[in-house]
Amino acid sequence: MIHSMTAFGRCRSTVDDKDITVEIKSVNNRFFDCSVRLPRAFSYIEEKIKPYLQSKGISRGKVDVSISIERVGTPETHIAVDEVYATEYIEALRSLGEKYGLLDDISIMKVAQNRDVFTTVRTEDDVEKDWEAISSVLGEAVDIFLVGRAREGANLAEDIKCKIEKLRAYAKQVEAISADDVKGYKEKLEEKLRTMLADNRIVFDESRILTECAIFADRVAIDEELVRLSSHFDGFYSILESSEPIGRKLDFLVQEINRETNTIGSKCSNAEIAAIVVEMKCEIEKIREQIQNLE
Repeated sequence: MIHSMTAFGRCRSTVDDKDITVEIKSVNNRFFDCSVRLPRAFSYIEEKIKPYLQSKGISRGKVDVSISIERVGTPETHIAVDEVYATEYIEALRSLGEKYGLLDDISIMKVAQNRDVFTTVRTEDDVEKDWEAISSVLGEAVDIFLVGRAREGANLAEDIKCKIEKLRAYAKQVEAISADDVKGYKEKLEEKLRTMLADNRIVFDESRILTECAIFADRVAIDEELVRLSSHFDGFYSILESSEPIGRKLDFLVQEINRETNTIGSKCSNAEIAAIVVEMKCEIEKIREQIQNLE
């Protein structure tokens, strides 16, 4: 299934003694970049988030996970002071007062307003219980997030298919015009050679003229480029049907389509073909932009 790298998922639930809210959002990125925001008291959970998301099949995108946790009821926990943090915090307050001439009204209650001063002492069983509670809400948020990714991915895939069909139609127009253009080019070249040789009273070999004209005409022929384009268009559909992440593969294929289109433009001097090539390059750029959103 095709997934977009842009999506949002949110879930809130009360589990045990915790009111947990999880928000997940992502934007485009070449690789998987995960950042997590947690209450300081639960920071030890962070290392579990990234592997969990990857286990759900999220492999690309800049993913931001925000988790808020509020205690409800009266859980049996042991509250302790984070002495290192508290010392640094109080020193920072005093430095602020000295620097700006502020009133020093530091008190226990003032310091206690900063919840990060306190830490909750937990046993290994508590840690597993916390993760079990958080992961249950995280899982629901991820499910919503993935549904959004899949929905947006399907829309992008349909849009890309429409643009590929436009390119295919343009290629057919170029093919039709090119057949007459090459034939006309060969005839004009042959006529010019004959006239030039006759004007200079040079005896010429008929077969040699025809051979040279055929060689030059072949240099402006675009049959091979058109065949490769057709193959690339079919390749797009094949990749879009893949169940694996496809963004990078499609990006590479777009580069190949763009290369063949540029070659066609450089070979052909026909103004009508040149105009079609410009339209093709516009569509290719639109496809490239859409692919940047795919995982």
